[in-house]
Amino acid sequence: MGNSNSSTVNHRFTSACRAFTQKKLEDLKSLFVSLASQSQSNDSYVSYPLFQAYFGLSGSLGERMFDMVTQHRKDGKLTYEDLVIAKATYEKGTDDEIAEFIYQTLDVNANGVLTRSDLELVLVVVFKSVFSTTESSTSDYKEMVDALLNAASFSKSTGDDRGMSFEDFRSWCSHVPTVRKFLGSLLTPPSPARPGYQVPHLLYEDTVDSNILLLKKEYAWHIGGALPHHELEEWKLLYHSSLHGQSFNTFLGHTSNTGMSASVLVIKDREGCVYGGYASQPWERHSDFYGDMKSFLFQLNPEASIFRPTGANTNIQWCATNFTSENIPNGIGFGGKINHFGLFISSSFDQGQTFSCTTFGSPSLSKTSRIQPEVIECWGIVQASNELDTQHNAIKGTVLERFKEDRNMLKLVGMASNSNE
Repeated sequence: MGNSNSSTVNHRFTSACRAFTQKKLEDLKSLFVSLASQSQSNDSYVSYPLFQAYFGLSGSLGERMFDMVTQHRKDGKLTYEDLVIAKATYEKGTDDEIAEFIYQTLDVNANGVLTRSDLELVLVVVFKSVFSTTESSTSDYKEMVDALLNAASFSKSTGDDRGMSFEDFRSWCSHVPTVRKFLGSLLTPPSPARPGYQVPHLLYEDTVDSNILLLKKEYAWHIGGALPHHELEEWKLLYHSSLHGQSFNTFLGHTSNTGMSASVLVIKDREGCVYGGYASQPWERHSDFYGDMKSFLFQLNPEASIFRPTGANTNIQWCATNFTSENIPNGIGFGGKINHFGLFISSSFDQGQTFSCTTFGSPSLSKTSRIQPEVIECWGIVQASNELDTQHNAIKGTVLERFKEDRNMLKLVGMASNSNE
């Protein structure tokens, strides 16, 4: 039996080695030797405490990852072969192989069922890791943890409980990209640059009471998962309805000519739901939809999900003011079609709508399709300095030109259609 297991491991190790360059294998060997030398193991293996400390994995998630990496031997010994095999599967495998590895890792109770309680334990570890608040309790993140879990499906019957199937998990990951980034980088030493760790710094005047702000740091972290690294440094409060007045013209005045083209719009309605959209283009007067495929819609509470463009149409962003035609409703919004938007706030800023739309594959973002905003705020994305020149030199064109490359690519993969909803 021992020879059979050894042969299997050797075969997997040989195959795993092919995923790396010789230089990378040497680096992995150096890492292993360094950790093993501190494990009081005669340099033959890495102990769990050293594994936990180096990769910053604590609690049940750390224990489960160590069990996965050591191939469930339960001997408390991580070998060099284990490290190479795990890295090859987890970092160099196909999307399905990586997702399957993560899916099994999240089963922290190791009972073959990925339950809501499993994910809750994991998400608490994630928040404590990201926000470096080791003294925080589960209750400190309960609202955001619940919102993320409310966006998940548990369609697998497990007797008295419900579990998440692999397809449920893949679907959930597509709507919570920051969580997916974090879970996909567990075998990377923790650092501010580690995927899933970036939290935008929220800038606002000292005179502003932070308690009135909708955008919490946890929300910013969630939204940021769908953005490139250079848009995750600083977000500046441009407009808040309680501070500046619930006025469309005031909104446009505060969001125009700021030097920041991209922004995050956040809304809380009378139903208590919090949601919004990321606009990659400035809020400026147009008589039709505009924008590009970087924009997206999101929910923050009671569910936390992100909905990116599906490619079904190019009805991305809307900003109309001082039009008299009923076919051009004055206000701001995203997706869908005229009078049936994915999200829309009328120019009165006291009513709007949110319908399911194919533009983003999103449902109604609130409990009702007709909404009454209580608070509206907008945050400008402060571009990293090395990106400003690229932005200023970008070719400006018509709506058709801006979408030309996106549409051609979508046609190649058969996603583009003539849908207008």
